[in-house]
Amino acid sequence: MTTTTTDPTAAARPTTNAKPARVRAGRQLHGGRIAHAVLIVFTVGSLFPLVWTAIAASRNNTRLAQTPPPFWFGGNLFKNLEIAWTDANMGTALLNTTVVAGSVAAGTVVFSTLAGFAFAKLRFRFKNLLMVLVIGTMMVPPQLSVVPLYMLIAELSWTDQLQSVILPMLVSAFGVFFMRQYLSEALPTELIEAARVDGASSWRVVWHVVFPAARPAMAVLGMLTFVMAWNDFFWPIIALTQNGSPTVQVALTGLGRGFIPDQSVIMAGALLGTLPLLLAFVIFGKQIVGGIMQGAVKG
Repeated sequence: MTTTTTDPTAAARPTTNAKPARVRAGRQLHGGRIAHAVLIVFTVGSLFPLVWTAIAASRNNTRLAQTPPPFWFGGNLFKNLEIAWTDANMGTALLNTTVVAGSVAAGTVVFSTLAGFAFAKLRFRFKNLLMVLVIGTMMVPPQLSVVPLYMLIAELSWTDQLQSVILPMLVSAFGVFFMRQYLSEALPTELIEAARVDGASSWRVVWHVVFPAARPAMAVLGMLTFVMAWNDFFWPIIALTQNGSPTVQVALTGLGRGFIPDQSVIMAGALLGTLPLLLAFVIFGKQIVGGIMQGAVKG
């Protein structure tokens, strides 16, 4: 009778096919010429409106009215920027817009995270019904709420004040739904139960468990909300005036007045209103993209 002996270290040895698979999984993927061409086309298409705005802001109204239009920079850029800065009271408008957009973004992130956590992990009566109602508010056109909202603002004597455009936008249905979907997958229920066993209160759980887990989604939601609040025009033009406490979009309306509006000055004002967003993305772009990737990669 023949006996077979098994090597106890055989199972621990890597197979010959494991190393190539590991190398294939770890190597970087390189796009071909078609991928680079497509990316170049999309990049040029995305940058063209900004470049054209700068070109138009550096010309005068007569040159912009000619055919073909100019496709290179002129010598009136700083002159038009100075006119737009003075005529539109752009310094005050930029400060007001920063306050409004920052407050709206911070409030939306905090309140949406709290509500999203409640809908995702807590148990209470009519939870699903309330979530359906929150999502249903996204289907209501914002124009329908303008009249009652303005009546409320006028009753509180908040017209032409910044709180009239901050408070109605502190919570968004999209933010609640977005954070609820994220926390449902990214926040394990066992982690919350472990914190409860250790004696953590509800606010302690939110501060030490929920907020760290939701940080990537909070960064994305904050960026989207800040940009939306910065570019909002519909409600601020109703609640604010150009001579009172204007935001950037309200202040820019003053540049288009007159029998023949100066398009170059209008473009200069639009460039002034866009540059802070570009500067913010250049400074915080790496953190924002890092937060997105942190939320996308698990394990």
